[in-house]
Amino acid sequence: MKIYNSLTSYSKAPSVLTIGTFDGVHLGHQKIINRLITVAKEKNLESSLLTFFPHPRMVLQTHADIKLLNTIDERKTILSQIGIDNLIIKKFTQDFSRLSANDYVKHILVDELNVKHVIIGYDHRFGRNRSANIEDLKDYGAQFDFEVEEISVKDIEDVAISSTKIRNALNNGDVKTANTYLGYNYFLSGIVVKGKQIGSKIGFPTANVKIPEDYKLIPKNGAYVVQSNINNTTVYGMMNIGTNPTVNGKTQSIEVHFFNFNENIYDTSIQVELIDRLRDEQKFDSVELLKEQLNKDKEKALTLFN
Repeated sequence: MKIYNSLTSYSKAPSVLTIGTFDGVHLGHQKIINRLITVAKEKNLESSLLTFFPHPRMVLQTHADIKLLNTIDERKTILSQIGIDNLIIKKFTQDFSRLSANDYVKHILVDELNVKHVIIGYDHRFGRNRSANIEDLKDYGAQFDFEVEEISVKDIEDVAISSTKIRNALNNGDVKTANTYLGYNYFLSGIVVKGKQIGSKIGFPTANVKIPEDYKLIPKNGAYVVQSNINNTTVYGMMNIGTNPTVNGKTQSIEVHFFNFNENIYDTSIQVELIDRLRDEQKFDSVELLKEQLNKDKEKALTLFN
């Protein structure tokens, strides 16, 4: 997959195009993308996906506290595994939002992206103030010689419902439901930084994962069963999201204890996949009681992996 971080760098290869945020790239999105790839092969065209970053709501709603399922880099990684030819990331700005529908189609879709076939939802809106709809796009298609294929109401509703359900599930700590809708394990990407070393003192050393992007959705506080790929090896473990109330912690942290693992991974970028939830975060009366619970958590996690 070729990635273009601006429209002007795009190769202008004739393409079949779909457009959207595609946050999560879940099973509903994958259905649309697979259709994109199929049509591109049938027509001997390239398959292209146009997405926007930052998310339009981040730009247009200054106080929007929107949390996304993927960072932009995570979205790139997932899309690269699906098999599209081109990913075009358009920087979303106030100026771009003010483009008229005609200018958007003529200058973006036709001149820059050389579209021959667009696959889009029945509820797609575009142009300044989102004034144009799919019927307008079909008219533009007739004018500029590209086809418009409408994604069915059911497929669009499946996409919308899945995105909402995934966010709700993660906010409730239900990673198994989220993973079912995603078609893969929800994951967090970050840098391993030094923490307070409290885990090491009680026999549970942890990798403290710092996520740079504040818009990434962090699941509900609690203990989770996780896995990571480190140096091409699958490593299993358990993770705590929370404030560490037993030792009077105040700020949220993400700490992973990997089983049978003792490598130094400070300053390393890792991805942590969430497999299941163990329990809510608790405040224990002593560090010793916390250690007892961690041993129980480990036994339960190992049972799940076995």
